[in-house]
Amino acid sequence: MDKRSFSEYATTVMPFLTLSPYHTTYYRVLEAFAEGRIRRLMVTIPPQHGKSLGSSVLLPAYMLGLNPDLHIAIASYSASLARRFNKRVQRIIDSEAYNSLFPDTTIKSAGSRGSHLRTAEEVEIIGHSGDLTAVGREGPLTGNTVDVVIIDDLYKDAMEANSPVIRENCWDWYTSVIRTRLHNYSQEIIVFTRWHEEDLIGLISSREKVVPLTEWSQLENTSPDEWLRLDLQALKESPATEIDPRAIDEALWPERHSAALLAQKRQLDPLRFEAMYQGNPNNKEGLLYGDRFRTWESLPRDIVRRANYTDTADTGDDHLCSVCYSVGADGDIYVEDVVYSRERMEVTEELTAEMLRRVGTRDVVVESNNGGRGFARTLMRLVPEANVTWFHQSANKEARILSNASTVLRRITMPSDWQYRWPELASHLLSYNRKFRANRWHDAPDVLTAIVEQELTRPSRKMKTCFKR
Repeated sequence: MDKRSFSEYATTVMPFLTLSPYHTTYYRVLEAFAEGRIRRLMVTIPPQHGKSLGSSVLLPAYMLGLNPDLHIAIASYSASLARRFNKRVQRIIDSEAYNSLFPDTTIKSAGSRGSHLRTAEEVEIIGHSGDLTAVGREGPLTGNTVDVVIIDDLYKDAMEANSPVIRENCWDWYTSVIRTRLHNYSQEIIVFTRWHEEDLIGLISSREKVVPLTEWSQLENTSPDEWLRLDLQALKESPATEIDPRAIDEALWPERHSAALLAQKRQLDPLRFEAMYQGNPNNKEGLLYGDRFRTWESLPRDIVRRANYTDTADTGDDHLCSVCYSVGADGDIYVEDVVYSRERMEVTEELTAEMLRRVGTRDVVVESNNGGRGFARTLMRLVPEANVTWFHQSANKEARILSNASTVLRRITMPSDWQYRWPELASHLLSYNRKFRANRWHDAPDVLTAIVEQELTRPSRKMKTCFKR
């Protein structure tokens, strides 16, 4: 067997492992790192997807097998966790399966006498200069030269990640302890579940060149001065790449974490889901809306009209966003139902028509920018009683969304269970950043903005109407 194959090595030393397509991809990237083809690597992976097993248990043992003279350090948020990683690495090196692959890499038997060190904090390779050191956040590495540093989750939980003091301490420790132990040929790998936009990955990304890993050829042509970054979302939202060819909304590890299970987790806490599972953290202070939307339990009796605003998808992976709402006598806008989908237009036409019939909405406005005219004509056929208008939106999207944000929060009221009913919509609204270009999805904020614009300009609105039934 080729001992340079990380996947084969992993299933040899851990025969119980069953590698999904995601693990095969992850392990292929780790193999490139182990062989020195990648100098600096960032990987963002959702919780409970095997990130630490790959990076902090299997990887260091593999690298010491390839080169028993390496000095490797594993760092985590606590010394006890780092020690657990070290102990698991030692158990692998002790195994007969490992010895059959790497007979030159051995450590002294547990509890035996000898000059070589073997503790929970540090273990030395017999007959070679290599060693493995475990260190907790803010712990010392005094006197240690580090050839490879593996940083696995420097923040224990959201409370730590949201603490400016702890984030600053992590950064100081990284720059004054970790970086000072590295030399010209040292390697770094950071494997995180994201919690905060100013965590270690966020801070490094704002200061050094970070290149998204999307093609396998990048593993052969990396610069030592740049980071390669592999982002693996729990539910695929970004376009397919050679590295991650999943379809939109496909789960990363469906055998263990299905799309249905992930949708339930998103419903519980959309903002936290975006950070931990999708790798899209946002500082609350940097959010445009945050969790400040008002909610309603029952509609007021003095509803003056019902309407719908629909924006079809700009591109193939954008969302159609169609919102049915009521307007009260006080001018407040009450969202009643939503279609928020990346399905093809033949599907969303039917979904929107069914929603209009169910809610009883007759006044419908459709943006004609991106196939909206054909969408509107279909709605006219499917819901002949509806009064359908289409128009072209020419105003700047960024200016409109940002300048109307406070009005959206003041005028629009969501159903009390809206985060449960429309979890993807909720995720995109609650995590929407004030920095417009930091956002991938603009569809939901764009439609809420258009709704308040329309209602504020009634009854003398000056919308460019192309057709009205």
